[in-house]
Amino acid sequence: MKDWIRFPKSSGECSRQAHADFPAGAPYEREVSRDGFFGPATHIHHRHAPTGWSHWQGNCRPRAYDLSRWPQHQNSLWQVQPILHNADCQLQFWTLSSSMQQLLRNADGDQLLFVHKGDGQLFCDYGELAFSEGDYLLIPRGTLWRIACKDEISLFAIEATDQRFSLPDKGIVGQHAIFDSNAIITAEINQYFLAQQDEESWDVEVKHNQQLSTIRYPFNPLDAIGWHGDVCALKINWRDIRPLMSHRYHLPPSAHSTFVADNFVVCTFVPRPFESDPGALKVPFYHSNEDYDEIIFYHHGEFFSRDHIYPGMLSFHPRGFTHGPHPKAYKNSFSQQHQQTNEVAVMIDTRKSMIATTEDEGLPNNIEWTGYVDSWKSHEE
Repeated sequence: MKDWIRFPKSSGECSRQAHADFPAGAPYEREVSRDGFFGPATHIHHRHAPTGWSHWQGNCRPRAYDLSRWPQHQNSLWQVQPILHNADCQLQFWTLSSSMQQLLRNADGDQLLFVHKGDGQLFCDYGELAFSEGDYLLIPRGTLWRIACKDEISLFAIEATDQRFSLPDKGIVGQHAIFDSNAIITAEINQYFLAQQDEESWDVEVKHNQQLSTIRYPFNPLDAIGWHGDVCALKINWRDIRPLMSHRYHLPPSAHSTFVADNFVVCTFVPRPFESDPGALKVPFYHSNEDYDEIIFYHHGEFFSRDHIYPGMLSFHPRGFTHGPHPKAYKNSFSQQHQQTNEVAVMIDTRKSMIATTEDEGLPNNIEWTGYVDSWKSHEE
């Protein structure tokens, strides 16, 4: 994509630094950005909150879902209805109550599973990989896999449709920043993997072009005795992520990128100290992210920029309107009451517009918080 015409200019009263030292009489800054947070941008200073709407009509609106009410306890991820999807990715919330009795293979793209609750074992072509709450499990396209669990497991699933996941370019901060590659743990051919090999009949459910096929084997096809190469299943936990920070400047979400695909990015927000400079913004800035939709899955803690949001919820902000912190959160950010964030969340920014599954398509009628669009109104403070 060709770059936007660039001619940096300013007009009227404005700050010399984005996200800091706002001009008097204009306490609200709005960033108009292109290419997510990677491209050209302008910062506009407003007298009133850019989210101070009084009425909303139409489909392009902020949405929030309570996924803890999602009733789909399924033994196969392929049976779970997507919450949001487009040509590049689909998002699902999967509750697994018992160990899988079949194998899955995703021929459509890489599969990323974030473990919201529970622990278990991933068995796949590359061996066994034990996992627990807070792990990302990255399963390469075409891999045979299944999950064994003792208790209920909840997983937030992100498919890179017809794409692959890779690590972000860490630029001048170097390859060891955010998380060292040594923190990545791979599946291993070990005693647990060898012990599960048998001569029983196993079915493989293959998802190809979002349609299912079944292949039956008269033996367990997870029968490898070893492997070598640089494609394999792996995991990393959010606790191994050490976020980039600035005490004088509120960094954009792109600084917290964990995985990237061609047309979307996965970021992880983890606890960090607030900015200490008196003039620096301490909450996510109001922004018009004109080229990307933004989705956040809330995993753990207290979400300082949102009211009435708790773990297990998902918010969806399609491009086309300005969004940012709730009024009370923005007001509280100027106090010294809190010294650091206490939240863990997964954010997905998508280049192509996401399509929300409707009730007619199988979305349960009790999981969407329809009043979310009104939660920015001042009376909600």
